[in-house]
Amino acid sequence: MVVTRWRRYGKDRLYVKDDESGADVGWWDLVTDEAHPATPDLHSALADAVSRWRAEQSSAPADHAMAPAPSGVLLAESDPPTAAVPDVPPVVSAPPEPPLVDEPPAAAAAEQALGVVDGVAGASAAHEFRRRHDARQERVQANHPVIGKFLLAVFDDPQSTRAWSSGAHGEEALGGMLERVAGPELRVLHDRRIPRTKANIDHLVICPSGVFVVDSKRYVDRRPELRVEGGILRPRVELLMVGGRDRTKLVDGVDKQVGLVRAALADQPDIPVRGILCFIDADWPVFGGDFMVRDVGVLWPKKLSKLLTAPGPLAADRIAELQWQLHEAFPRSKNAASS
Repeated sequence: MVVTRWRRYGKDRLYVKDDESGADVGWWDLVTDEAHPATPDLHSALADAVSRWRAEQSSAPADHAMAPAPSGVLLAESDPPTAAVPDVPPVVSAPPEPPLVDEPPAAAAAEQALGVVDGVAGASAAHEFRRRHDARQERVQANHPVIGKFLLAVFDDPQSTRAWSSGAHGEEALGGMLERVAGPELRVLHDRRIPRTKANIDHLVICPSGVFVVDSKRYVDRRPELRVEGGILRPRVELLMVGGRDRTKLVDGVDKQVGLVRAALADQPDIPVRGILCFIDADWPVFGGDFMVRDVGVLWPKKLSKLLTAPGPLAADRIAELQWQLHEAFPRSKNAASS
């Protein structure tokens, strides 16, 4: 195992990688003494690597002529042992204390590549549309070798496939708006993977007022509305209606994503996390129109822009830290490079 120490923003962590494959094993919080394995089955390997690192630190001779290795230096198991201290050490001045390394080289390189906007908006939805579209074309031509091309020219993709294309266009449109307002105090993560699932988060926005989990939806010329049922003799129920149809499941999806983001920021409970459903090309009224369903805001891109650019307590350095922490918890989509 390769153990790397990282100190920054008052944090002190050990990052562990497999020295052969380079795969992440996880990281250990030295402040709280908590393990964060990359997967649950790697907990023992992570704990063993940290125990060996601690043993190496405690057994290092205190009167050695060399200063201790700075945090951030890779300590591999294959490193040669330190030479024994002679009985009568030469009279020399100890070298100056090496400077503190803020972060391991791998993390530093990744953070430098993390701009105010990271990821490709709509990458996963566009990839899924292409996969379904191409699979249908191959299936039709294989089943109908003579008239397959004619059938494909006459009949469009089914609605279940076209919905992915429409969703990708909506994410791209909203992504463009977010990128226009992005800067050191408004950072964006597009199309983030939720580990160990096939799901993704459309947009994560970190701004002075907190973190926003934004799910973009494209319902052309359909009006989002709030419907409230019950409240006197039976429990109050809030429903999201779009074009007269119950779409409350969209709110449930955002609620779940908000919970995952709050869990990823559990060490920073002071950071507000809000869920947003942003409808693209919808039929919004001239006055008003935005509303809340449970704790999820429902609005349009221009209204969202005003919300995100409003002043708040978070400074630029804190916003950058939060972006990096969320990037670690929700990596880029694997489809971003091919989009």
